[in-house]
Amino acid sequence: MGAGIVGLAVARELAVTRGAEVTVLEKEGRVGAHQTGHNSGVVHAGIYYPPGSLKARLCREGVALLKAYCAQHALPYDEVGKLVVASTRAERPLLAALAERARANGVPDLAELDGLGLREIEPHAVGVGALHSPRTAITDFPAVARRLALDVAELGGSVRLEHPVQGVRESAGGVQVVAGRRRFGFDRLVVCAGLGTDAVARMAGMPGDVRIVPFRGEYYALDGKARELVRGLIYPVPDPRYPFLGVHLTRHLDGEVLVGPNAVLATAYEGYKWRNFSNFPAIVRWPGTLRLARRHWRTGVKEVYGSLVKGAFLDAARRYVPELTAADLRRAEGGVRAQAVARDGGLVDDFAVDVQGRVVLVRNAPSPAATSSLAIARHIAGIVPAPVR
Repeated sequence: MGAGIVGLAVARELAVTRGAEVTVLEKEGRVGAHQTGHNSGVVHAGIYYPPGSLKARLCREGVALLKAYCAQHALPYDEVGKLVVASTRAERPLLAALAERARANGVPDLAELDGLGLREIEPHAVGVGALHSPRTAITDFPAVARRLALDVAELGGSVRLEHPVQGVRESAGGVQVVAGRRRFGFDRLVVCAGLGTDAVARMAGMPGDVRIVPFRGEYYALDGKARELVRGLIYPVPDPRYPFLGVHLTRHLDGEVLVGPNAVLATAYEGYKWRNFSNFPAIVRWPGTLRLARRHWRTGVKEVYGSLVKGAFLDAARRYVPELTAADLRRAEGGVRAQAVARDGGLVDDFAVDVQGRVVLVRNAPSPAATSSLAIARHIAGIVPAPVR
């Protein structure tokens, strides 16, 4: 269930390794319509994640699998490299700790640079030091998703678009799913529903102790010659207290450079615009949402200010590329991230998968899920119970 990059990767893996006859159900009219089609396009190298976590392991495995998959199918994959820049001396210890974590995760070819060294990589960037990951890449994740959908079809499966799921019922003989105008019967059900995870979890009788809280990420794009100021990827040193990376500069395959994202609480699960309040009561009724807001209200106010004031984005970008001006920035399309939040307000940091009977539910799959998608698929295929014959 779910034709994002993770759901399609799982479907393909089950067809390849288990010989399963797979059906993918998707409510939208195209694959990769939500998180897959609204992300940065970055293939993360595994710098940030706690060693030993699923994120760390599956990210590194996923990079290798994705690079090989893109080469096999002539899909774009460009190792433009990433600089994580310390803009002040106070950030140097955090940068050193990040380098140690990245090496523990097996990130290849890392280099710690001083202020002069980073300018050899990004001539228009400034900082007191940087961590350089030359193997960090960019790709076209929607194109990867479309290729995965073709794989599923070629392996005898089907991807049924415009089939919103309306009911799930498990019995001793299988799982019944009502989707679109049809009733389907399956041996097993794997749910990769992203922003729709909570709705499907309730249908399947798996509400759990966490809920999806949507965060909208907004972007600006660099106009004209300002694009030439950024060669690859320029990131800040992340705040270890917060799961989002902060405003960064990201080159895309078409030459566009995005500035962002921020991270503001979305007012709907698919709240790409402020005016969409369709799910807001359900989002704020979850106790974890209000506890999260109380814990991080200062950061929340700052993020909302950045959403409303272009100058806040400019200031964040100029911290690393000071030549940028307000005229160089124009609004670009944003996205919404599905972030699992516990009842106590804690953010679920790692990937999380629940199994109940014949249903496997991907509970939390934020970034780097696209990078890790083929490895996540192998992981899930290893825990899906074999059908009873």
